[in-house]
Amino acid sequence: MARLVGDSQPVKHIMRISSIKTYNLTSNLEIPFGWSQGWIDRRSVGILRIDTDDGLTGWGEGCGGPAAAVVNEVFAPLLMGQDPMNRNGLWQKMFHSVYNCNNAVGFAGSAISAVDIALWDLAGKAVGLPVSDLLGGRVRDKVAVYATGLYYTEGEFPDRLLDEARGYVDAGFKGMKTKVGGLPMDEDVRRVIALREAIGPDIRLMIDANQAYNATSAIRIGKQLADCDITWFEEPVNAQDIEGYLQVKSHLPMAISGGENLRTRYEFSDFLARRAYDIVQPDVMNVGGITEMRAVAMTANAMGIQVNPHVWGSPIMIAASLHLASTVPPCPPARDPQPYVQEPVMEFDRTPSRIREGLAKQAFDQVDGYLKVPTGPGLGIEIDEDVLAEISE
Repeated sequence: MARLVGDSQPVKHIMRISSIKTYNLTSNLEIPFGWSQGWIDRRSVGILRIDTDDGLTGWGEGCGGPAAAVVNEVFAPLLMGQDPMNRNGLWQKMFHSVYNCNNAVGFAGSAISAVDIALWDLAGKAVGLPVSDLLGGRVRDKVAVYATGLYYTEGEFPDRLLDEARGYVDAGFKGMKTKVGGLPMDEDVRRVIALREAIGPDIRLMIDANQAYNATSAIRIGKQLADCDITWFEEPVNAQDIEGYLQVKSHLPMAISGGENLRTRYEFSDFLARRAYDIVQPDVMNVGGITEMRAVAMTANAMGIQVNPHVWGSPIMIAASLHLASTVPPCPPARDPQPYVQEPVMEFDRTPSRIREGLAKQAFDQVDGYLKVPTGPGLGIEIDEDVLAEISE
């Protein structure tokens, strides 16, 4: 809206940030589960809310644990009273405040992500458009997703684990991912072989080590699983070990993927330039939000590296990732691009989580292995504030 000053000078009304609030959400698990790096008995997510003097609210995700302190103590003083529509300017302001001490590569990078996602949500609501439209428009209206589950649980093998896998097939998923690196190697190999046999040859199967191996061990288990038609081997080595990634990539037949733990385009630059990944998996609540993930995704796309977003959080993160994935071009262009080949595929966590299922008034649900991209303003989701109050610590 604009008003006239004097005879003819229009003055644009500028919306201002009036408050920033962080929340730590938790929900207990009936059955604890684990992976190569840990074991949990509850889910937890850090989100934030940005309000404006116009009464609009934007939601972001990524400010869990110490990242919340970064938001409240470092970023909030810089952001209060600022124009939330200036997403790029505010991103640079936040980044500069943590750049000199190299803190953007850790919790501060996640804090930037949370704020940035909320700013995009606000911008869409302010102009009545979905985030995907603000990014230039969708290439696709739905995004292929695979089921993430099949974690380690007590007494799971073989019955409960294989029943879970068959359940994903029955639900319409065309792919699923399981863990390796948390058991002795021969047990992990037996586990993956059993999963392949249970789901049949037509369903995509991926493995994720969560950085559990050095290059030699990753190559060893990869060779033992080569006959299982593994679509990709995720985070086989330490997230920062670019030489390890290159070594593994040169010795195994399946695609090698990673990147969920990297922050900003600067951490991704060498991995992309040296083709250390076949598939890059930036995480919108780590990389620097929608602003930075878009930069990483388009750089990867130009280099012929598939972009398959890592997603493991609340509906806020799911929505942000869907909007981004809907705008990434096929890699490379093709007459009839297919998921897992040219089209991006997105992770869809299926482990129990009240946060994921209850925080938004309408939970995301896949149909035939796809999630629809939200069409409402901003992220296109509505937070259930009654549930928010119940699960906030």
